[in-house]
Amino acid sequence: MSKAQETVLEIDLSALTHNFNYLKSKLQPKTKFLAVVKAFAYGSDSVAIAKHLQKLNVDYFAVAYSKEGVVLRDAGITTPILVLHPQPVNFSTIIERCLEPSMYNAKILNEFIEIAEQHSQTNYPVHIKFNTGLNRLGFWENDVDYIVNVLKKTDSIIAKSIFSHLAASEDMDEKDFTKQQIHTFHSISNEFADKIGYIPWLHLCNTSGVLNYPEAHLDMVRCGIGLYGFGNSAKEDRNLIPIASLKSVISQIHNIEKDETVGYNRAYKANGFEKTATIPIGHADGVNRIYGNKKGFVTINGKKAPIIGNVCMDMIMVNITGIDCNEGDEVIIFNPKYKASNLAESAGTISYEIITSISQRVKRSFIKY
Repeated sequence: MSKAQETVLEIDLSALTHNFNYLKSKLQPKTKFLAVVKAFAYGSDSVAIAKHLQKLNVDYFAVAYSKEGVVLRDAGITTPILVLHPQPVNFSTIIERCLEPSMYNAKILNEFIEIAEQHSQTNYPVHIKFNTGLNRLGFWENDVDYIVNVLKKTDSIIAKSIFSHLAASEDMDEKDFTKQQIHTFHSISNEFADKIGYIPWLHLCNTSGVLNYPEAHLDMVRCGIGLYGFGNSAKEDRNLIPIASLKSVISQIHNIEKDETVGYNRAYKANGFEKTATIPIGHADGVNRIYGNKKGFVTINGKKAPIIGNVCMDMIMVNITGIDCNEGDEVIIFNPKYKASNLAESAGTISYEIITSISQRVKRSFIKY
């Protein structure tokens, strides 16, 4: 890895390969692997990540919105793509670009059928989502008869899969709740298959579900955060490698006297003679204001430097008193050693938020060993 000379997000594709192979090793040979690449592949680069995973023969991709799927198609991705939260305004685009939508309520189902019929489609693949406890999106258990009746009246679409989403699969204190979700999903899928007359694929597990509930792997699993190096537990974090390293440099060092202040609104006041460093990364780059005022930190030459004052749009200031460093030295915001999860915890949030917040104006650099 090269030393940063500017703010850069370095993405290690070899780490991605490692994580993919580790998660895949948990599955039965016939269980398919869906890679979730929504939100710029969790803040990295969806095209580069998808291209690499396609070479590894991943079975499916998932995105949140149709626009994300179009970007992948434009980049030459041919692997099937599930759109998790489609909107009716994009249904024609979904069909034109061979994307596969989730059907999560009656309005979406009926409107997609109407568009599919207008496009003269036959057996266009859709994925029926059921709500089993997350209470976010999805049909209810008692909607099976309605869905089956709607599907039997048209040959424009076909239910390629039935799926749901686990609410707390990473929390073993919620094991009973997760087990109930799994039971409910089996009841739904059995009833659906009996009434529709064919057996769609079944998928339920996210990364933590893959690791904690092997009995629920079914026909396919959906892995997001695990691919990017986080296992939602200290034990599993050791088996995965974070693929992204966010680095910057020291632009300027200041020596300040007692009671001098730093940054907007004079939010930080020096307790004595102190040294500060200004770094070219701010809330417009994804280091949000919650990390200001000593909640967050960076690492410089192996030492922790707390963020002081309010985070600016393009800069942060850190306290480097006692740290041997110079202007131009590299700054680590997070990497596989100094993990994003630790930084996130310092501000009371989660790794998902900080890694997906990295702005598209931050340069991406790719390494592969």
